[in-house]
Amino acid sequence: MAVNVDSGGKEELKTQFVTREGIYRLITLSEYSRPNRVGYTNMQGSTSVRVSFVTLPDPSGNGDRICFNIGRELYVFIYKGVKKAADLTKPVDKKMYKGTSPTCHDFNTVTMTPDTVSLLVGFSTGQVQVIDPIKKEINKLFNEDRLIDKTKVTCIRWVPGSPNLFLVSHASGQLYLYNEEMLCGTSQPHYQTFKQGDGYSIHTCKTKVTRNPLYRWVIGAEGCSINEFAFSPCGQHLAVVSQDGFLRVFHYDTMELVGAARSYFGGFLCVCWSPDGKYVVVGGEDDLVTVWSFYEKRVVARGQGHHSWVSVVAFDPFTTSLGHCASDAVCGSDDEYSHECNKRISTSSECNRLESPICYRLGSVGQDTQLCLWDITEDVLRQPICPRTRTNVAGSVSGNGSAGGSSFHTKCNNVQSNSIHNKDKENLQDCNTHNSPPSFTQRLVGGLGGFGDRKESSSNHKRNLSRNSGSAPTPHNSADDPMRLIGTSACPRFDECPLLEPLICKKIAHERLTALVFREDCFVAACQDGYVYTWARPNKLVSNNLMSNCIDSKDL
Repeated sequence: MAVNVDSGGKEELKTQFVTREGIYRLITLSEYSRPNRVGYTNMQGSTSVRVSFVTLPDPSGNGDRICFNIGRELYVFIYKGVKKAADLTKPVDKKMYKGTSPTCHDFNTVTMTPDTVSLLVGFSTGQVQVIDPIKKEINKLFNEDRLIDKTKVTCIRWVPGSPNLFLVSHASGQLYLYNEEMLCGTSQPHYQTFKQGDGYSIHTCKTKVTRNPLYRWVIGAEGCSINEFAFSPCGQHLAVVSQDGFLRVFHYDTMELVGAARSYFGGFLCVCWSPDGKYVVVGGEDDLVTVWSFYEKRVVARGQGHHSWVSVVAFDPFTTSLGHCASDAVCGSDDEYSHECNKRISTSSECNRLESPICYRLGSVGQDTQLCLWDITEDVLRQPICPRTRTNVAGSVSGNGSAGGSSFHTKCNNVQSNSIHNKDKENLQDCNTHNSPPSFTQRLVGGLGGFGDRKESSSNHKRNLSRNSGSAPTPHNSADDPMRLIGTSACPRFDECPLLEPLICKKIAHERLTALVFREDCFVAACQDGYVYTWARPNKLVSNNLMSNCIDSKDL
């Protein structure tokens, strides 16, 4: 990748870049920034800047609202996107907190009206607040005395389709379900086991009267932070990533673990679902973007382009092309999908003639201050795994010569091996990812030079391989040796898994990036220094006063 360096030896920030669909431009006057006052220093090391959006039912089309946190402050603004410059003098609501900082937030789209909307806010000291930024009211405060959990709230979400239920995860490794209409107790709750599974347990409060929290999920190793969770598009499944390096996917209503994956090393920090619910993408401390197939229960690809931890991954539904062959229902059972999948594989050549190629667009940002865009195509996702190498590798890294280890690993691997497509099983003996022809992704962007410098990517590849080939890293508070999963379908070795390179990789901030949201006319990114940036999509009408500098080849 070509890097522009100024006289000070630092990489220049990009204000525009080219993809196959056109030029993305930074809209400088739509930028939200931290207050310019004495004592308001760099926010690095503080809570991450997060961004939430809601579109209220407004007939005039001006219902967009943006919420973001900076330090101990929380802001809500009317959001004009690429239509009009941001007016920083007129926030819809602004709150300043003492002794705690907002860490995450989420709007309730079920109960919103033109005149009211509920906003969930989690805090660094464990409390949860429900506010109405339009009426400027504070509705309720949960875990006020920190009797439920004293650790930082890491992620907060309204349960899809529910007017009053919400989930809260903490750095303690606990996940709590609340009902907005119920109160918390005045004493520390006592729990009884409701359900147990491999790597997790679920508890309820031992009380005569139902109170919050309704359920407590304990996930992963004791005291190991849950970093983020995400509901599937259909709302039936919940993906959770934690500091122990595991992605765990649950059926939310039955509370059953349906699949898992392991990072190459370190913790997973972020997670998202594909728009059709067929793939889960995670990023974390291994500097990689990992694609996991929900129905095949295996890692199907990795993306290498970041030079530091990946903090956010997000699919772009507006540039994702699924075609009719991928439009079947995504909320059915695994058996239903397997039948349909095998049917689709047998007629894939006919579909390819009739439909456009399937291509998912993914974005990621990291602590390296870079934005990466990825095109993930069907030919990459359908490559079969190579079990012969995997068996040898798994046996060599396991302390007792077993690739399975704990019952959790064994069951998980059995589920994954049983869900491989029939055609994939027939082709396993001939699998060789190194000698495969160039993927559709490579052919698609090869003419744009968007892959970057191959030499740099190769050195990074060797660096990652050397990390794994040496002594095993210290497990992250895990009861089981995580290295036992290296070389399995939950964590294939580099030579067993398709390796993606980014379509583009650009430095767009001075501080580590902490938020990425794709919208129809733009995408929004935020960095730890307290800046929220709007990037206009190609071919979108933008008024002259919002345009950034004229196109210059050095910015592309």
